[in-house]
Amino acid sequence: MTDSLLTTARDILARLIAFDTTSRNSNLQLIAWVEDYLDRHGVSSTRVVNEDGSKANLYASVGPPVEGGIILSGHSDVVPVDGQDWQSDPWTVKEKDGLLHGRGTCDMKGFIALALAAVPLFRNGSKPVHLAFSYDEEIGCLGAPAMIGEMAAKLPKPALAIIGEPTMMKVITGHKGITVHEVEILGHEAHSSLTHLGLSANMVAVELMHDLAELARNLWENADPQSPFMPPHATLTIGRMEGGTAANILARRAHFVFDLRCPPGVDPEAILAPFKAKIAALDREMRGAFPEAGVTVTRLSNAPPMTPAGSVEAEAFVRRLTGDNGPSGVVSYAAEAGQFQQAGFATVICGPGSIEQAHQPNEYLAVEQFERGADFMIRLAEALA
Repeated sequence: MTDSLLTTARDILARLIAFDTTSRNSNLQLIAWVEDYLDRHGVSSTRVVNEDGSKANLYASVGPPVEGGIILSGHSDVVPVDGQDWQSDPWTVKEKDGLLHGRGTCDMKGFIALALAAVPLFRNGSKPVHLAFSYDEEIGCLGAPAMIGEMAAKLPKPALAIIGEPTMMKVITGHKGITVHEVEILGHEAHSSLTHLGLSANMVAVELMHDLAELARNLWENADPQSPFMPPHATLTIGRMEGGTAANILARRAHFVFDLRCPPGVDPEAILAPFKAKIAALDREMRGAFPEAGVTVTRLSNAPPMTPAGSVEAEAFVRRLTGDNGPSGVVSYAAEAGQFQQAGFATVICGPGSIEQAHQPNEYLAVEQFERGADFMIRLAEALA
């Protein structure tokens, strides 16, 4: 049975990887393919689209409409390959030395492919499997909340949710939260020799980014030595920045984006309160000098952390399927697990592959991990029979 499921899953994985679902793109072609696949197996599905209709979540229930089912969730989007040194086509699965290379093989289309391949097995269960595939996880877990809300309101209450992020098939019961902010600075252009006649947005941006660098250093220096996370502290990084038009012009516009990842119990808004107060004061000062100038900070996303709370039975159930008898683990990356937990679902993370391979050039999923994922799906079907 494992060989048959693996063959189907490999074919599905090749299909999924061929869709360039980098977060800046639409994922609708992938969603349409999954809808068709499910329909061919007699499973109806529901789209939950974004505001402009360019992207969609998809959820479906396989098996009887009763309580006690299992949610299997994964995100359909992937990170960019731009500027990375790939040794093969990132949109084609290539096996080499026991590794399946391709963008998203590990994070996390491998898990989605395995779940879809197991649909014929899940159809015969006494409890349902609820498939949940989201968009825009990679840019702040933006897509899933609308889908999770519908599932919580409309589905017979599931027993637990399994988020298939790469964990080497180990059970994870905690992750950090993430908040993403964009800072926009508008200055006043002038010749760069006449600094008294203008206001450089770049110079303001540099000052603010220096403040964030100092904040990041302070978080590192005051890390909780008992924290189970690695790194143990809240982390802050500036992921993107740009500004100005020429070396000899005081920059009219600059902007940068940063993310803050906090362990459970650490409030990101409290950490950022002094920084946001400084921005408000700077904005007033800049507008006083040049009415069109100013600085704003906008929160783009805010995904909660996941904690072990309420997941004891869920953890035990998943451990029986994986055979994982090690200590409970946590991960420093953010995920949609916290959003499922916040909606009232007992939640754990467990999936094939290593997060160390995610977002890298030549991303891969080890065949051995793919096989372990297939075994997991078969055992899940047996447990729900």
